[in-house]
Amino acid sequence: MLRLFIAFLLSLTLTQVAGAQTSEGAAPADSTDRSTTGGATTLEDILARQRGEKVDNSYRSENTGQGNVEGLLGQFGTHGVASDSDVYRALRYGSADVTVSSQGPADSVLIQDGGMWWLNFRTGPLREYGTYILGGMLAIIVLFFLIRGKIRIDGEKTGRTVLRFNSFERFGHWLFAGSFLVLGITGLLTLYGRDFLIPVFGKEGFATIAQGCKWLHNNLAWAFMLGLIIITINWIAHNIPNKTDLKWLAAGGGLFTKDSHPPAKKFNAGQKIIFWACILLGVSISLSGLSLLFPFELPMFAKTFSIANSTGIPQALGLNLPVQMSPQEEMQYAQVWHVMVAYVFIAIIIAHIYLGSVGMEGAFDAMGTGEVEEQWAREHHSLWLEELQEKEAGKASASPAE
Repeated sequence: MLRLFIAFLLSLTLTQVAGAQTSEGAAPADSTDRSTTGGATTLEDILARQRGEKVDNSYRSENTGQGNVEGLLGQFGTHGVASDSDVYRALRYGSADVTVSSQGPADSVLIQDGGMWWLNFRTGPLREYGTYILGGMLAIIVLFFLIRGKIRIDGEKTGRTVLRFNSFERFGHWLFAGSFLVLGITGLLTLYGRDFLIPVFGKEGFATIAQGCKWLHNNLAWAFMLGLIIITINWIAHNIPNKTDLKWLAAGGGLFTKDSHPPAKKFNAGQKIIFWACILLGVSISLSGLSLLFPFELPMFAKTFSIANSTGIPQALGLNLPVQMSPQEEMQYAQVWHVMVAYVFIAIIIAHIYLGSVGMEGAFDAMGTGEVEEQWAREHHSLWLEELQEKEAGKASASPAE
């Protein structure tokens, strides 16, 4: 009995001591006074970070433990006066004195604190809205086909053909187009493959597919850039906007009504829009692609953001573009931009492929054989056909009679 009584008193005493310690150590979760907590994160900090709000981390990045040297001496072994948390914090915020054997641009960055935004954005909003762009374009094309149908040659075919594109022009087009199709497919497989291909082929099968996609994507990028140069040289002179383009646009290009064919030269306004979109998007995606092909060697976004900030436009839109980036951040921005441009590029090319193949009778012949039906040329590029016929007539009249 005496033993039970002593045990009861002992347990009661320990309970009271533990309760007192708990009540003394409990601090308001949302307190911002961190001087008594050694710089501990508050609940409000955690909630703000979860809400996606910007949190001031200076209380952590500057709290390296060096202010209490006497109290810390001899307590942390090889770290001297710094604890494991202090070393991790210094590495995380880039204040650690790091020495590495290699001297690459990114080798001394052991922890890149902002990397998770890129991963979350890449697998979240980037893919979500990119899918909307591609799906929306496909829906528009299907709707257009159901309403308008295939655009056919209205007049009677002559049986005669005219040369629209020579062999070098077609080579440049197919080099550019073919490489782009492979780049687009391999890029989409890389972006969506984990979700859709691993359940079908397994992890090892997907690893093989991913390696093949990476090899094709990296190497065919050079063919794409060469094709971009060729089509620019071949057609830039024919794609300068003029007053005829306004008439073509006002008539909707004759795409929405039958027996309506506004005049156009070698390229109509719609083709000119696609041409300049290909040039601008092609240059942009090539630059970001080069930055990714040569990691950390071609940083471009910090400088670009600095120029953009100097205009005041980002601030007016409520944006705060960073002008100081780690090498890893440069690569992350390059990858994000590369994918964003690719989504828009693919959507435009889908529309171009439709009109250049099943959407319009006789259009594919222009890039297939290089020659088109004379009546097709008269309906869709009447001014160009007139110029071509005038040149041929001039050559015939200049030739001596036999």
